[in-house]
Amino acid sequence: MARKKPEASPTSLDAVGSTPLDARRSTPRRATRRSVETRPARLYDALLATYPDAHCELDFATPFQLLVATILSAQCTDRRVNMVTPALFARFPDAAALAAAPLEEVEGLVKTTGFFRSKAKNLVAMAAALVAGHGGEVPADMAALVRLPGVGRKTANVILGNAFGVSAGVVVDTHVARLSARLGLSAADDPVRIEADLARLFPQERWTMLSHLLIFHGRRTCDARRPRCEACAVREMCPSAR
Repeated sequence: MARKKPEASPTSLDAVGSTPLDARRSTPRRATRRSVETRPARLYDALLATYPDAHCELDFATPFQLLVATILSAQCTDRRVNMVTPALFARFPDAAALAAAPLEEVEGLVKTTGFFRSKAKNLVAMAAALVAGHGGEVPADMAALVRLPGVGRKTANVILGNAFGVSAGVVVDTHVARLSARLGLSAADDPVRIEADLARLFPQERWTMLSHLLIFHGRRTCDARRPRCEACAVREMCPSAR
């Protein structure tokens, strides 16, 4: 299956709706004018040099497949999702097929991703909504995406950035949220506020790759419990390392 680059329970980071990026922003940590202007760019460049191949690690060949995989990825590793989706896509290759799928069969195919009943229900309902309202195609529009069952702003950002090449926002998952705090990029806890802070600090054309870079760094170096600061490419710019 080709890979393109650019539920948890329903209370996961994805359940933040379509709140616009100009929502209230958190108060940034105190910094000098020069550091505010240059440190984000230096961080980005250093991470890009470290992870030049950073990309969405969900396997997909179409926007529909990425949408399905992203819904399944809530509270589940990308590796596990990639083990499940080949059989799921072989059985239900498009929205029309999935919309008509027996719920119990979908549950069986996605069971190992966790929260499988909720995920299966959302997948079938999402596919039905695509058939009814979009001719079976995934819309390249934030407002339309977040109206689909099981889709919030985070998932919509994943689809727009990686399936359509549209940097509509920054994907804020648990890695991005954690690293945004550790790197002093945002003092917020709310994903929408974190996204707004990151969007203010980085140019829009970098938003999609920024998410990939932070996720790669969080998975490979800046572990939640045991960050490998001695091997970190941005430790000199990280307030938490000091």
